Amino acid sequence: MSQIDHYKRYTITSALPYANGPLHIGHLAGAYIPADIFVRYLKLKKKDVVYICGSDEHGAAITIKAKKEGTTPQAIIDKYHEQIKQSFEDFGIGFDIYHRTSSPIHHDLSQEFFLNLYEKGEFIEKYSEQYYDADFDQFLADRYITGTCPNCSNPSAYGDQCERCGTSLNPTDLINPVSTLSGKTPVLKPTKHWFLPLDKYQPWLEEWLATKADDWKVNVYGQCTSWLKSGLQPRAMTRDLDWGIDVPLEEAKGKKLYVWMDAPIGYISATKQWAEDNGKDWQAYWKKQEDEADDACLLHFIGKDNIVFHCIIFPSILHAHGEYILPQNVPANEFLNLEGEKLSTSRNHAVWLHEYLEEFPGKQDELRYVLTSILPETSDSEFTWKDYQARVNNELVAILGNFVNRVMILMHKFFDGKVVGGAKLNNEILNIQIGNLYDEIERSLDSYKFRQGLQGAMDMARLGNRYLTEQEPWKIIKSESTQAREALHNSLVLIVHIATVLQPFLPTTSKKILAMLNWPKDNIGLDEEAVFADGHQLNAASLLFEKVEDEAVEKQLAKLQAKKQATVVEQAEPELVPAKEAINYESFATMDIRVGTILTAEKVAKTKKLMKLTIDTGIDQRTVVSGIAEHFEPENIIGQQVSILVNLEPREIKGILSQGMILMAEDAEGKLTFVSPGEGMHNGSVIR
Repeated sequence: MSQIDHYKRYTITSALPYANGPLHIGHLAGAYIPADIFVRYLKLKKKDVVYICGSDEHGAAITIKAKKEGTTPQAIIDKYHEQIKQSFEDFGIGFDIYHRTSSPIHHDLSQEFFLNLYEKGEFIEKYSEQYYDADFDQFLADRYITGTCPNCSNPSAYGDQCERCGTSLNPTDLINPVSTLSGKTPVLKPTKHWFLPLDKYQPWLEEWLATKADDWKVNVYGQCTSWLKSGLQPRAMTRDLDWGIDVPLEEAKGKKLYVWMDAPIGYISATKQWAEDNGKDWQAYWKKQEDEADDACLLHFIGKDNIVFHCIIFPSILHAHGEYILPQNVPANEFLNLEGEKLSTSRNHAVWLHEYLEEFPGKQDELRYVLTSILPETSDSEFTWKDYQARVNNELVAILGNFVNRVMILMHKFFDGKVVGGAKLNNEILNIQIGNLYDEIERSLDSYKFRQGLQGAMDMARLGNRYLTEQEPWKIIKSESTQAREALHNSLVLIVHIATVLQPFLPTTSKKILAMLNWPKDNIGLDEEAVFADGHQLNAASLLFEKVEDEAVEKQLAKLQAKKQATVVEQAEPELVPAKEAINYESFATMDIRVGTILTAEKVAKTKKLMKLTIDTGIDQRTVVSGIAEHFEPENIIGQQVSILVNLEPREIKGILSQGMILMAEDAEGKLTFVSPGEGMHNGSVIR
């Protein structure tokens, strides 16, 4: 019995996309295609499943987008919610409900959660120093502040997270913070907020997460344990904002719930709405039952940038509430890159889903196939249009489509498309091979290895091609017509099995195959017998896939290049951030910047961004941890002269004491270069 058979009900969620922009293929590969495959698989096994998603319509990202476009947050969420929802529908993601967090049912439930924790005394109420923009007379939410990341020196980190190294931050962690509203240095001003005491829950979290060590992905479990090792701190669950869900306290007028408190509750409110619409009991899918064996199985499908929220913060909220089940697994994926570069919405370096659907009508399964083949399940992966073309032409067309088409054409040619005498699998070796592939596919899906599962499904088509080539019914049709007919009938039954296992991966293709076979339904259960009755009439053969021509690929590559050039032109004269407020000379003079030379360099283990450097500053040799590992190879920078701030307070990073910061320049595309002091300078020379 597989592990998923232990549960009676399943609550499956995909990350709520921000309603501030369209979907791209990175979103699909991270949270939606894997979940959709798994949900379809569970439903094939006749499990009681609800698949939940919806638009995340609160948070600073929405208001920032509204300010940029000169409109209102409501107009932004209405626009993008509809676009995202339509794209999902057109692509064929099978949500049971696609909801939105601006709905009254969600506001009510989020406030109910807050009050539950508040009345239990779970929150810490305290005044804290928060950045405030005097020019705009408002406190600044996390995303309204940018500055230098203390972990990797990224100069464009946000107040809640550095998107380069993934470190979760507080605004006060940033070096040289700047308000995105005025471009000026904000001031710290006291304000009262309600904090979730994550440090209080740490012992419980450690115990709970220890039970997941053998089941969760290494990347997910590793990120969680890294957080715990660093020591959890209380996190504010309220914000000083003018957009979001009101904090339901008289003393908190004008404050809103932290978006990462309300957004995951969106999974629950969406389930409540689905239950109301379908006469179901939503609590059976979310709340603990009297008999623990009757609890539902909760699974979150997300990208790796959301791991901490789904594995630390949301479980802590559910635990503090006390009535809710906890996630059984969080099979998060890594990131998908595009044509050798990171996907970037700001640089328009992306394959947008709505554009793909317009330019490749009816080709949803082709994209599903390619993305499933390269899912970033354990490490970052890459989409290229050349690879898309090769996988469609060499695999979908040449293997899967070829086998189905050959069998259908031969059946019509020799038997007028009619099954004579009935057909069931009449080959013991073939039967064993098919059974082994079913087992392999099921094991893969049970362990969230969707790439491997798809490979098993395609191996069934490969098996069919080999069998047909070995039997050669077209050659023996006259001399051994019974054997030829049996070979084609066996192939027909094999096609039914292929259509069966393809249902989670390529649902539209599976339906097309069953329609050609004139199967009585447009789907087939795993427990149904693949048998054709005597006289069964097949429908006409038709091609499942078409080759992707070079012209289509070149067009897409040219489109990406044009976007890149347009971005470069747009950024040729960028809108510069205003100068920071004036400081006196004495303040500047406290900075001790020296010329130094890199003596050794090595990447920091278990990180992608960090490099450990030994630098000769002229006054000593010291260790500096810098976030430059994605831009330089260690062996190429040894001997490089740098400008180093030597009197920066030492900071421990990943267990290494970093004593200083090297100065870097960043271009419009995020590429780093050293701020070099110039030739002939001696180590220890003062830069001023």
